[in-house]
Amino acid sequence: MRSGLVNDNDGLMNNFAVEPRIVVDENGSMGFHDRAEKLNGRLAMLGFVSLLFTEVLLGQGLIPWLVQNLG
Repeated sequence: MRSGLVNDNDGLMNNFAVEPRIVVDENGSMGFHDRAEKLNGRLAMLGFVSLLFTEVLLGQGLIPWLVQNLG
């Protein structure tokens, strides 16, 4: 690891911040990638189908049913 101590032209020692070394992860295990997009799409489809099933089961939309029974 590099030190932040530097001698200038007059021989005086100065303290400077040392920037950390940047490491690039080549695996792509984090962030946006195809697996994350597929999982997000599948979960969205599952939620949408569940909402449709709930509306068919209740005979009306979810929001009016909640207002009627909880309000």
